[in-house]
Amino acid sequence: MKLNNKLTRVVIAVVALVTTGTSVSADWDQFWHNVHVGYQRNNAWPVPFNEADAMNVVAPFEMMKANGWRMHNTIGHELFRPDDGALMASGNKRVYWIATQAPQTRRTVFVLRGGSERETTARVAAVRDTISRIDVQGPVPDVRVTDVEPHHSSGAWATKINRDWLQNLAAPRLPTSSAGGTPGIATQ
Repeated sequence: MKLNNKLTRVVIAVVALVTTGTSVSADWDQFWHNVHVGYQRNNAWPVPFNEADAMNVVAPFEMMKANGWRMHNTIGHELFRPDDGALMASGNKRVYWIATQAPQTRRTVFVLRGGSERETTARVAAVRDTISRIDVQGPVPDVRVTDVEPHHSSGAWATKINRDWLQNLAAPRLPTSSAGGTPGIATQ
């Protein structure tokens, strides 16, 4: 009986080794593959990661540029007639500039959402009608509705700020001596 018991144990051990031997070798190969990849990655560092780092640095600035162009290309409340949502003359000029002068990648017209869905639809139709009358070089500008109102101020306020700045601007003067210590042109 002991012989059979020993023989049974040996057979079970051999069967266990044979069945687990294939999965061990697969894990072993995977282990050495990972070691090789890690070695190559460490020797190439930081080159594989430079581009990803650069893109992460640039991404916020690209978002800021896109938001700035969206603000600039937004047709706001003041450029539409309040009654029917038609574009006023200044609105037509703004749409014309966006469709013809803005960089090709930035030629999207954003229409500020109106007080009602009907008003918004009328505004979009007015902008599309204006674009259809323009001879656009390249693709036709896209028209999108936005809820973000552009920041603006009245012309009177901007003129006051500019005039105050000009009044407080110091008078230009030439230096009395040069960097070398010789008398400057102002003393001659």
